[in-house]
Order: sequence, then structure tokens, then C-alpha cells
Amino acid sequence: MTTTSSAVLLDIHTSALAGMGSLPRTFASWARLAAEVYPDADLSEELFRSSLLNGDEALIALWNRHLTAWDFAENPPWGGTTPARTDERRAVIYEHLGFGSDVCKGLDQAMPVAKVPGATVITREFTPWYTAERAAARNFYWTAYERKLREKGWSEAAIASLDQASKAVVERLTDPEQPTARQAKGLVVGYVQSGKTANFTGVAAKAIDAGYRLVIVLGGTLNLLRAQTQRRLDMELIGQENILRGADVTDVDSLVGVDYVGEDEGWPEFVRHGGRPSMLGAFDIERLTTHDKDYKSLDQGIRALEIDKRVPTAPLYDPSNLHHAAARILVVKKNKSVLTKLVKDLKQIHGSLGDVPALIIDDESDQASVNTSDPKKWERGSTERTAINGLISKLLGLLPRAQYVGYTATPFANVFIDPGDDMDLFPSDFLISLPRPAGYMGVQDFHDLNSPVPVSQRTYANSREKAHVRGIYESTGDRLQEAMDAFVLSGALKLYRADHGVPNVAFRHHTMLAHQSVRQDDHADLALRINTMWHQAGYSSTAGHERLAALWEADFAPVSAAQADDLPSPRFYEELRPYVHAARQRIGSGGQPVIVVNGDTDRYFAQLDLDFDRTPIWKILVGGTKLSRGFTVEGLTVTYYRRTTQQADTLMQMGRWFGFRPGYRDLVRLYIGREEPFGRDKSVDLYEAYEGVCRDEETFREQLAQYAELVDGKPQVTPVQIPPLVAQHLPWLKPSARNKMFNAELVEIRSPGRPIEPASYPHTGSVTKRNAERWRPLLHALGPERVPFNNPPDSSSPLSRSFTALTGTVTHGDLLSVLRNLEWERPRYFYPHLTYLQQLDGTLARVDDWLLISPLLASDNRIDVSILGSAPLSLVRRSIQDGKSSFGRIASVEHRTAAQRLIDEAAAGGSTLIGPRTGVALLYPVVEGRTPESVQTAVHNGVADPSKVVMAFTLIPPRSATSGDRRLVRFRARNSRHEGEATIPSESSS
Repeated sequence: MTTTSSAVLLDIHTSALAGMGSLPRTFASWARLAAEVYPDADLSEELFRSSLLNGDEALIALWNRHLTAWDFAENPPWGGTTPARTDERRAVIYEHLGFGSDVCKGLDQAMPVAKVPGATVITREFTPWYTAERAAARNFYWTAYERKLREKGWSEAAIASLDQASKAVVERLTDPEQPTARQAKGLVVGYVQSGKTANFTGVAAKAIDAGYRLVIVLGGTLNLLRAQTQRRLDMELIGQENILRGADVTDVDSLVGVDYVGEDEGWPEFVRHGGRPSMLGAFDIERLTTHDKDYKSLDQGIRALEIDKRVPTAPLYDPSNLHHAAARILVVKKNKSVLTKLVKDLKQIHGSLGDVPALIIDDESDQASVNTSDPKKWERGSTERTAINGLISKLLGLLPRAQYVGYTATPFANVFIDPGDDMDLFPSDFLISLPRPAGYMGVQDFHDLNSPVPVSQRTYANSREKAHVRGIYESTGDRLQEAMDAFVLSGALKLYRADHGVPNVAFRHHTMLAHQSVRQDDHADLALRINTMWHQAGYSSTAGHERLAALWEADFAPVSAAQADDLPSPRFYEELRPYVHAARQRIGSGGQPVIVVNGDTDRYFAQLDLDFDRTPIWKILVGGTKLSRGFTVEGLTVTYYRRTTQQADTLMQMGRWFGFRPGYRDLVRLYIGREEPFGRDKSVDLYEAYEGVCRDEETFREQLAQYAELVDGKPQVTPVQIPPLVAQHLPWLKPSARNKMFNAELVEIRSPGRPIEPASYPHTGSVTKRNAERWRPLLHALGPERVPFNNPPDSSSPLSRSFTALTGTVTHGDLLSVLRNLEWERPRYFYPHLTYLQQLDGTLARVDDWLLISPLLASDNRIDVSILGSAPLSLVRRSIQDGKSSFGRIASVEHRTAAQRLIDEAAAGGSTLIGPRTGVALLYPVVEGRTPESVQTAVHNGVADPSKVVMAFTLIPPRSATSGDRRLVRFRARNSRHEGEATIPSESSS
């Protein structure tokens, strides 16, 4: 029987694995070296396997750390062709370690491969410099951050995923030791409230370790958001010793000007390095901003930006200087005044800035940073920039070795930036899409996307919508009281769980968000109403408890049983009753259950006392835009959302109900408007809108994955060559705001079962005549017989309406041959529709043929004439719209209604005239004019003059003319370097 203790075995394995470095090597050899101080130690595989099977936690944690790091390594030289995070990779690791099958089985059982997706990367070719050896040689701050993440409870798989994702960013920056100055620009795309801050903290740690000596983090547009980011970096990266800078925590006088100490209850949780980093063989980090203070333009600030050199005659980027100099970190608001001060100070020390490797991290990079000025209004040859965009460009101009990395969950505005503007922020070097983290609740967790389960068979167990979403319809009333009851009930359940073994840290905050309008007056009204309802809810009365008990039995009990049967849950409402009382007291503390969050100034937010870092918050938050982008609502459990918008990125950022919900995922409820007023006489389904945004996001990430695949080890495309395409699934919901889409080019419009009606036809007679000639084959396909069409009574009219028309049938190819060659008033005007129609040859879907309908007018003074030898057609008068170059509507309401009915009936299998793969084309010979007499001018000797007759049309493809992804619209970014060139070939179907 072995006498080797678990402590000795752990020491040997720790030393052996440390000796290997970043490579898996023959373990037995390294174990023998490590065991020299333990000559009698048992190094057999039998003891190792036995320790694994007996659950030696320390040994398992050690091996889990190393195996997971090797599992996740992207393209390591020792890994051959094996993909990361696969059984094949694990087998290669075991082969290098030289383990027998029994140990391999024991390790697999104790720590199976985490088969999670990695980051998706689009990149231009770059010079590899951030090797495993170089990263391991200087990793002081990354190691400290990694250790902090383990303390916070991160799994080894999550840490390894972050390690690889942050490495993917850092290795694409320029080598800070490189003599030649070069800037790289990139974009990292995460999910809303999914841990992007963790990624850029990791990037900052690795970049600083590698030699970047000035880090500027652009952290939001309000000090509240900036302070959140500052505290996070201070706590998890910079650490206590760098904050204290030698101050004694027991000496009050020495703590003047030092933040956190004695004020922040989380201070003990801040990273501790074990001494000043500069005394431990590393280097210090100097903060030029603090939790409460943004960048100030002061003399000491200027001096702080000047970096001392150990070897004065060598440049700062020389390793002899670089790795001994302290790093500087600033977390600044995207504020004109603040950034102007920083630019001004940097200009004063401009002489030495050319040597400083700098990193600019732009959090929420699609907010404020994007140039929203209209290019059409610029003076010829110049570029006008909005304030923040211009100041970031100036920073990059002053820091020739600066790298720019943007972070966002809604990247559409960023990829619409002009790639040809070198001074702008287009991510020309790399685009990285972060994987969806484990435990994250995103759009997909509230929708049954592509669910194979029929709607009638969906339950709390198999339907995310049924589990978490509560629709607000006209028939349901506003459900606000129910939402408040759900908030109280879920708070009680959190307290119950905390009392029954669930870690209480997850329940420190408990919040409800009410977001109904952008207007501050509406916020005040809603807050008053909620306050009134709260005091009238009777949560301590019999009626109140009966209402909560009913909601518990009908909603929370069955959902929790289906979604979280591993978490403690009361058997009866009576067990929950005392926790309801405690939850009510917490929420109503101070007499106000509601906090209104809608101010525009830092002073306003300072008065709110809404600091999740320092104070437990159990409140109902009412607000609008300020409760969206960048603002993390901790503990959010119930959301009441009814605000409409026409921008997909705005809608996505308002999805504060996305995030991590440990220990209460099953309690999350979304009360959302399904019939919200929109415009004068329309309504929109906000739940459907989020589903559309989800599909847009999925399509974007699919595009990235498609482009990311390497061919012969090289990227197929770079971000500049083919900017990622952005999709739009709902016609009324644009990807981004209009002023962020000046460089957005419409690539494709898909219209299955919907009318396509171009209205901007050429005005030149010669062009009009050429177009008419192109229509000649199809005009001859119209038969001479008049075919009747009838529209039965409907909501628009109680009467039946009829008309006659000439009809004919042509193949899809015949129609395309005409459409491809038409000329338009504006170049590429019809291109997005044509891109779609060209794919209906079976590439996207199949359309067999088209029914041509040329309506005949019913009026007595109509003019029927032959056009280029066709059967007589009715000339139609249309006028150019005032101030525009296009007609108004081409097709009449009756004609379009009849055509749409044919398409709809065919889709339902009830049409006798066309099949489900036949489209309808309404064809009109149009004469431009405002009076009936103007039509006569287009006729000579009973024949139409083709130079005066515009062959206008309305197309309605069959409903089947689409793909499974339901994508309707795609955009791309224009590149000013290639103005006028087609960046995607017309036959592209991607």
C-alpha cells in the first residue's frame, strides 16, 4: 500500500506540469524530475488513476486547468490538424503525455472535453508575434486576472474560452516591440450583457503584459457607466497595490485621495498581487482616472503621461525600456470636453508619443463613436466628423502606435463605416464574434426559433416562450399589476432559495424594469401609477396573498418544476408567505418601490444612489434610453416592455432582460407588447420584432463564420474586401439609425408574396424606347382575349369589383432576360430586387413561370393601342411626384388586390389559375402627364410611340419564393475607394 500522501502527489504533479510550460510532454519524465525531493514517492499510473476516481479535488482542479487549456488552444504546433475542443484533440494530448488507457479514461471521466464553440474570426493576414512562449514569459497581470476569475467561480472551460478569445485579439495587434509604427483596427462582437467587459479586461491584461504602456478605455457616455468600467478594471486587473501606491490602509492620513478603501464593501475582493508589482519583477500600473474622477487636464496629469525610460538613448518600444516602464490606464467618458482635454495634453508631449505602444478600447463602439454626419453635405474633397468620432481620430493621429479595438453587441453601425476612410474606425484588420457564453440568457432563450414542436403541443418544459414570455394584448389588459405581483413573488422565491442552500450572492439585487416610452413625462406618469398600485396592492392582506397564491400555482410553480427541478422550491404557497413579507419590505424600503432613471447628467445619476457595486438594490426601475445601452441592471428578473422603435440595434440594446441569471433563470418573466400602436393606424408585435432581430443577428454571425474559414492556412477575405452583410427580416425594422447608415448600401430585397413595384423610370426618350424594345417578347406573349378578374367584397369595399385584362404566361427565365437589361433613372436602382429574383432559379427557391396581366381600363375615353406589334393595350396615365423623379403608385388598388389574391390562393392550394410556384406580373404602358390629353401625345396613327411609353410593372413572387432563414433585406458598407464598382458580383447568392 502506497505511503505517498495526496499533498506530495499534488506537489509532484504541480511541478511537473509547470516544467512542461505550454506544451504537453511525456509526463513520466517530468514527474521523475519533480520527485527528486521525494525519492520514495509512488509515481505509478495506478495511484494517479485511483486519486482521480476517489475525487481528489485539488489534483482534479490542477489537471482540469491544464487539460482545458490544451483542449482550447487554437492551432498549436503540437496539435496537428485536430480542431480545438474535440475528442481528437484530447487524444493527441494524451499521446504527448504518454498516458495509458486507464488514466485517460479516468481523466475523461473527471474532466470531459468542453465541446463549446470558439470565437469566429475574420482577419487580414498578420505577422505572428504573440506566441505561447512570449505570452508565458510575461504574464503577470493575465495570471492575476485568471486567478481572480477562478475566485469568482468561473469554470476552467469559461476561463480557457476567454483566454483564447482575448489571445485572438492581442495577436492581431501590432507587436509593441516592433520598430515600425503600425495601427490595427478591429471589432469584437459579443451579445447584449454577455461579458464583453471580461473579454476586454483580458485583452488589456495581455496587452499590458506584452508591452502596451498606455491603455485608454472609452467607457460610456455617462460617469455612471464609466465608473462601472473603472471599478471592474480596478478590482479585477489593476489591484489593491496599484491603487494604494504605497499608502498604509491603517493610516487614515495616507489614504487621502485613495478611492474604495473604507467606502466600498467590495474592497477586500479587489485583486491582491502580494506586493507592489514593480518589487515583484513586474511593473506597476498608474491610474490616470479613478472611480469618481474622469480625466482631468492638470499638470500632474501631463507629467503622468510622460513615460520614463531606463535607457534614455533607446526608444521606449525597445525591450530594454518597455518591460521596465509603468503602464498607464485611463477610463474616460465619450464626452467632448473630456476627450478634448486628453487630446490637448497629448499634443503637449507629442514628441515622445511616437514611441508609445498604446491601446484604445472602445466599449459600446457603435454609440457616439460612429461618424453620423451626412456625406452629401460635406464640402468636396473633405470629410466632416461628429465630435466624438473626430476626437478619437485625433487620438489615433497623435499616437501612431495606437491600436483601436471596438466592442459592441450591435455591430451594424460599425460595419456601415466607410472602409475607404483611413481616419475612420472601420475594423479593417479583424472582426471577432465571441461565442455565446455558458449560462447566458439571450434572445434565443425567450423564443422558440425553428422549434419542431407544434404550437398546440408546447409546454413549460419544451417552450421558452411559454416559460418566460407573457404577451400584452388588447384582450389581456395591460397586465401591469400581474408583472408587479410576479416581481414580488420572484423576490420571495429568491429569499426562499437563499435560505435553502442556494448561494446568496446571486440574489444580492432584485429588480424589475418598466420601459414603455422614450419620453420623460411618460416615465413620471408610469412611476406615479406604479407607486399608487404598489400601495394599493395589499401584499400583506388576505386578498393580496390570494392573488399571489393564484399566480404561484398557475405560473411559477409549474414553470420552476419544468425548468429548474434541481433548485429548492416550496410545495405550497404557505411556505412562501413569510418570504413574501420580507421581499415586500425590501422593495418598499424608504417608502418608494420605484426609481425613475431618465436623466442626462452625471449629477442626476449621482443623486439616484443607483450603484449596484456598492449597494444591494431591490427596486422597480422606470425609464427609457438611459436604461438601455451599457447600463447593466443587476438582478433583473421581471421586465415590462412596450416601447417601439424602428432600429434593430436600438431594440436589441433595450433588451436588458438578457444576461446571466444564476439560481433564478426559471423566475425570469418578460411582459411584452404584442399589439403596440405604431404610426397612425398600425400596430406592431414587439415579441415578433425581437425574433426578427434575433434572426438578423444569427445571419450576421453566420456570415462571419462563412468568411472565417481558412483556405490553405490563409483568410479567404478580409473585412475590407467583403464587409459582412447585414440582414433585415422585418421590413419596418432597420438595422440601425438613419444617420448611422449613410454608408449602408442595399444589397438585396426579398419579397416572397409581396409586391415589387419600382417607380423611378428613365425620363429620356431614347432610353424609354430601348426599354420598351426589351419588353417586346413579353408583350407578344399577351393573348388577344379579355380575361375577367373579380374582387369579392372585403374590408375596403362592401361591393364586388371586376376588370378585364390581357394575359399570358412566360417562363421565369424569359422575365429575367428582360429585367436584367432594363435601364433605370438611377444606376443600380433595381439591383437589390434583381439580386433576389435571379436566385429564384432554384438557387434560393424555384419559380417556374409568371402570369402576365395587362389590365384594360373601363372608362369610355380609354386609349387602347398596339405597342411594338402587341395586341391593343390600355395606356395608363401617371404623374411624377412633386419634388421627386419617380412616379407614385403604378398599380391600381383593384389590380393589385386581384393579383395578391391569386398569389395567396395559390399558396393555400386553392387557385385554379396559377400554381404555387407561379408569380404574377402586372404590366402597364404608362404615359407621364397630369391631364387626359397628355396620353394622346404618345399615339401616332393608332400606334404608341415607344419613346413616350414607359413599360412599368408590379411583380408579386409566389410565397414559396424564399429560403428557410426568412431573411428579407441585406445591406453592406460602401467603400469610397471603389466608388462605382460592384463589390459583390450580380450572380452572388450569399
